[in-house]
Amino acid sequence: MIAALRGTLQEKSLDEAIIDVGGVGYRVFFSSLTLGKLPPEGEGVQVRVRTVVREDAFELFGFLSRAEEELFLLLNSVSHVGPRLALAVLSGMEVPELVAALSRGEVARLTKIHGVGKKTAERLVLELKEKVNTLHLEQVAAQARPATSVSGHMADLISALVNLGYKQPQAEKAAESVTERLGGEATFQVLFREALKVLRTTP
Repeated sequence: MIAALRGTLQEKSLDEAIIDVGGVGYRVFFSSLTLGKLPPEGEGVQVRVRTVVREDAFELFGFLSRAEEELFLLLNSVSHVGPRLALAVLSGMEVPELVAALSRGEVARLTKIHGVGKKTAERLVLELKEKVNTLHLEQVAAQARPATSVSGHMADLISALVNLGYKQPQAEKAAESVTERLGGEATFQVLFREALKVLRTTP
């Protein structure tokens, strides 16, 4: 199966793009948010790909991050949610926001996404509320913030935690605690992972 493509972005439309790889054009479907992040037509591009094979179709779905790809697979695993609807859900929110909405069971917020009714939103929450915690959360946060040393950049760590649904005071307290304990030499990923442990064990 095709796992990744690197080539030239030949053209893109509302929900798909054609990537030229060695003279062969691959039609790849993307969320609208990811399409907006692709380079202009004629420039080089590299994307992660999931291949979906059915009796009547052979389709490629593209992503710019591992976290987005993993979330797509989780969404697609939900009853009555196919790959196209999974992309529609990913089109409604950035990955960190969507992870937070699912983990907090925000059905009303999910129904604001085009194509997602109340029953579908309820199924998403029921089946994924716990599963989204298995995602590579460091990568989810890094999608919004670069992974760098947090020395002098406490705001980056706090913002990443807030993006995952934690309240500002909780995020600030956890960020201060791990930064003081691990020191400014620790990487963003290490600090973020330890801050999550603190938040999950705090009543």
